[in-house]
Amino acid sequence: MVIPAHPLALTARRTLDERRQRALSRYYIAAGAGGLAVGVHTTQFAIRGAGLLEPVLALAADVASTAHRRPILVAGVCGRTPQALREARLAADLGYDTALVSLAALPRATNAALLEHVAAIGEVMPVFGFYLQPAVGGRPLDYAFWRRMVEMDSVVAIKVAPFNRYETLEVMRAVQDAGAGDRVALYTGNDDHIVHDLLMSYTAARRRSVHMAGGLLGHWAFWTRNAVGLLDECRALIQRGGAVPRALLERAEQITAANGVVFDAGNHFRGCIPGIHHVLRRQGLLAGDWCLDPAERLSPGQAAAIDRVCRTWPHLTDDDFVRRHLDAWLR
Repeated sequence: MVIPAHPLALTARRTLDERRQRALSRYYIAAGAGGLAVGVHTTQFAIRGAGLLEPVLALAADVASTAHRRPILVAGVCGRTPQALREARLAADLGYDTALVSLAALPRATNAALLEHVAAIGEVMPVFGFYLQPAVGGRPLDYAFWRRMVEMDSVVAIKVAPFNRYETLEVMRAVQDAGAGDRVALYTGNDDHIVHDLLMSYTAARRRSVHMAGGLLGHWAFWTRNAVGLLDECRALIQRGGAVPRALLERAEQITAANGVVFDAGNHFRGCIPGIHHVLRRQGLLAGDWCLDPAERLSPGQAAAIDRVCRTWPHLTDDDFVRRHLDAWLR
């Protein structure tokens, strides 16, 4: 399924804009997303210090509860074990289905300590593993870690987002070697490699191949209607077999190029979250590009570059879909 990494809607005073926060959730559900990931990097980890974790989680859960088809709810869980357990219990109480576990707060922990941390959270709710890229706070996680982790019954999925092909393949190898491909769903988080990840499979030693079931992506926090169509297209192609159409490969590179601008890859992702906000502001879903940290803003020239890719590849956007339904989502 498509799982957008849910952004944070703020007013010009950098307070929670509940109306637009709800509108974003309604947009994702209407676009056909199968899940919502809330309290994750795109929601801004700083919501915890700002006292916004519970209200933001609660708003998404409330919107989801009224949906004709309820989405899977994924809660970002951060910090060392005591904090992570508090956040997992909060999410479980609010009706969330699984915890996306960030290990960024344990940069020097051994594999054994990391696995103990994950196991503790797994006693509270099912675990969605998370390989976060180092550029935004992640840490290296080796094959031995993933091989042990996927043996845990509480682990139901992994977001593979190291932005590194070697490390992505190591996670897939661990899942295959453990024979866990039917139990642990792999989700791409590699926003720079979306289409290729959705089309690829990992096969070795005559074992059953493993593949990405979908994506949990910041890039799918905008243009979500088209993301749903893209995943459907990739899945149909896999089931049908045969060659990948050249047009799809060309679109894959267009998506990556657009992502590089929105995520501000050329500036070490400093404008990543404001870039996502800028796209949503252009569509009317957000009122501005504001982040909780006033210093977190678009890089020089980034807004113009985003406008350029929207003009260059309008078929990547879902502007018409948003335009038709925006008033209803903002009610």
